[in-house]
Amino acid sequence: MSSSLQLHKKGLRVLGIAESFVKGGKESVLAGVVMRADLQIDGFSFSKITVGGMDATEGVLGIFNKLDRRDINALFLNGCVISWFNIVDLDKVYEASGLPVFCVTYEESEGLEKYIKEYFDDAEERIKAYRALGPRKKIVLHTGHEVLVRYLGVETKGDAKALLDRFTLQGAIPEPLRVARLLARALLRDER
Repeated sequence: MSSSLQLHKKGLRVLGIAESFVKGGKESVLAGVVMRADLQIDGFSFSKITVGGMDATEGVLGIFNKLDRRDINALFLNGCVISWFNIVDLDKVYEASGLPVFCVTYEESEGLEKYIKEYFDDAEERIKAYRALGPRKKIVLHTGHEVLVRYLGVETKGDAKALLDRFTLQGAIPEPLRVARLLARALLRDER
């Protein structure tokens, strides 16, 4: 496991990032929540990306950079294909942040390539970005719920599970992502 992840540490911090958007809208709200392992919220930030655009990576890194925190130990993303097929480049996020990155999803799918071809003129670019994400791994959390995860910066699936378990109280959604999603929805609702 990465040396920055000391799972027993009470002050272990994760930045969870989730989005909210309305299909047909122009912008999506990304919310980032810094949460300690004792589940105390320790900061938050926001950014906006284009619905159906290709700027999700910049939005995620925008939140990370605005926070300017050296005490964050890992990043959790609530999906890698967000805001109507806006694809996060996990390798770029991992490289730019220097932190382990976990992209958490909750449902099986047959893939998105056919939808990308149907909806977008730049389908080749998007499909290349989508394929670069690689396969998801099933992890059964201590709650008994299953999640599908892509991760970078940890050595084993067991390490990934241990970190996700540490931040999941109930159900399938880790707390930093649950709170970030609530904040993103509230901000989007207030802007409409």
